[in-house]
Amino acid sequence: MAITDTQNPLLGETTCGSLLQQLQLIWDEVGECDEERDRMLLQLEQECLEVYKRKVEQASKTRALLLQSLADSKAELIRLLSALGEKSFIGIPDKSYGTIKEQLAAIAPLLEQMCKQKEDRVREFADVQLQIEEIRGEIAGNLKIGEQIGTTVDEEDLSLKKLDEYQFQLQELQKEKSDRLHKVLDFVSTVHDLCAVLGLDFFGTIIEVHPSLNDSVGVQSKSISDDTLYKLSSMVTALEEDKKTRLQKLQELAAQLTDLWNLMDTPMEEQSLFSHVTCNISATVDEVTIPGALALDLIEQAEVEVERLDQLKASKMKEIAFKKQTELEDIYAHAHIDIDSAAARDKILALIDSGNVEPSELLAEMDRQILKAKEEAMSRRDILEKVEKWMSACEEESWLEDYNRDDNRYNSSRGAHLNLKRAEKARILVNKIPALVDMLIAKTRAWEEDRGMSFMYDSVPLLAMLDEYTLLRQEREEEKRRQRDQKRIHEQLATEKEALFGSRPSPARPLGPKKVMGPHANGGASNGTPSRRLSLNSNQGSMNGVRSLSRDGKRDSNRPSAPVNYVAIAKEDAASQVCVTEQAPASP
Repeated sequence: MAITDTQNPLLGETTCGSLLQQLQLIWDEVGECDEERDRMLLQLEQECLEVYKRKVEQASKTRALLLQSLADSKAELIRLLSALGEKSFIGIPDKSYGTIKEQLAAIAPLLEQMCKQKEDRVREFADVQLQIEEIRGEIAGNLKIGEQIGTTVDEEDLSLKKLDEYQFQLQELQKEKSDRLHKVLDFVSTVHDLCAVLGLDFFGTIIEVHPSLNDSVGVQSKSISDDTLYKLSSMVTALEEDKKTRLQKLQELAAQLTDLWNLMDTPMEEQSLFSHVTCNISATVDEVTIPGALALDLIEQAEVEVERLDQLKASKMKEIAFKKQTELEDIYAHAHIDIDSAAARDKILALIDSGNVEPSELLAEMDRQILKAKEEAMSRRDILEKVEKWMSACEEESWLEDYNRDDNRYNSSRGAHLNLKRAEKARILVNKIPALVDMLIAKTRAWEEDRGMSFMYDSVPLLAMLDEYTLLRQEREEEKRRQRDQKRIHEQLATEKEALFGSRPSPARPLGPKKVMGPHANGGASNGTPSRRLSLNSNQGSMNGVRSLSRDGKRDSNRPSAPVNYVAIAKEDAASQVCVTEQAPASP
């Protein structure tokens, strides 16, 4: 084997060639044979080969590790890009970047950047998912106050699309939480108002639903679970029902207080002590908002006062009963219905003195009688209004007759123009009397057919009154016609006498005192018109026409018992007027 390696004199280093030369020198000096030398050289060569092999293998392993690291880095980079939703893989180092180490050096910062971006994305996901889980827990009601929950992020999908989905889901849950929170706060506010009106402890009531509803807990920490909403809704319904029940009870008590006060003429000073009770007598449930307006102690006070007044009412029973009887009599008097007041009062006294009837039952019965009387009076109102118009028209008719008989009615005396205007209106009203009477008869008959009974006006059948008035009016019209005929005959005789004797007798004035017509003269017996009494049947006896109504609806003793011209001028008076007419005609 030829030895080519020599010592490099410039470097001064020991090389394989210099060592081999020293070995040959040693062999020469020792005297080794060529065979031994060849064997030893072959051994050296094999040992060198082994060293090279080991180095090559070590270099190969290092290269493999670097390649594996490069592949892992590339795979990790691709996985990160995929997890982050990056669809483009441009920028990943390849062989064009140079050696393996150069490629590793190029991929390292990119991989570090993706890892940092992944960590940021994971934190975003964790924050969103944590909020989602918290809101879900609040809605489900299984999350306690101050409890911390954990969440697991799926690192295989960290794309922005997935993050947007979570954020959209979070927004929906936040909106639902906001809506629920508003509902809870509205319920809490309603419960607060109801508790104030009912006089209940608000804090003690609201924490029965959930401890977080107390004011010491922040708004965002209040329970918004389905169970809380259901309990709040049920509580509001129960409180509103309780409010409605209490208001009804209070209104009943207020009505009882008002009735008792009216019955016993309670002074206003005493009534004012319970003004906070009676002020809500006609209020609706929503209108009662004053704190403590429906408190139990207030209702109890009203109940005690009603009980006290009931006891006081029992002691004043006679006075109260007679007061109701007077009200009943007034109703019948306004309706022109005759009742036996004395007998009714005697019966009331007998019932109270006997003690066989409860005061409340007696008053309730009288209230029913009053209600019945009001209904009956209401059914008669239309006819009674027509009767009043008829009577007024008859009065005006009587006044008009007196006015027409006055020879001085056209003199320029004081008030003459007022009488003239009244006469014009009276003529218009008198012309409507026949139609008014016919309407009254039709309405009265319809009323009687509907109820199967006669329409009595102060114990006199109204139809009988109307029929007799119609008959007497006809008689009076006939009497007027006879008078007019006699007047014409007298005028003819006077004309003939004038032709025979050449002179005409001066007209004589009517007999009797002269009557002065005032601007406000009324008809009736007071104006000198005679009247006669009518007998409708044997049981009723004599009656003086139709009793009229005064302004307040009661019987007026000062007014005539019948329309002034309800009975025509007495025949005797008519005859005397005829005689006077024969003696001297009326002045034209």
